Amino acid sequence: MSFAPGDIVRVVDRPHDGHHRTPAYVKGRTGTVERLHDRFLDPETRAYGADGTPPRQLYLVGFDLWRIWPSYPGRDDDRLLVDVFEHWLEAPK
Repeated sequence: MSFAPGDIVRVVDRPHDGHHRTPAYVKGRTGTVERLHDRFLDPETRAYGADGTPPRQLYLVGFDLWRIWPSYPGRDDDRLLVDVFEHWLEAPK
């Protein structure tokens, strides 16, 4: 599945032992694709000696802070931008 800037995505909320780059506080949260980066070797498998292939698409995803932390005291339009690999993203349910 591929996404484009402006698409609404949900970060998959699945357990993962060991190294991964997806912050726990965005798992299960919905955000908006801001930008497509390039494809990169998978750091989750490279951390354990594999070659990281096939390369995976990396996205910049924006999250409203109040959606991540409901008691966030800042402005309603404050956002967090996180790089997330495609295998951690899905269309929202």
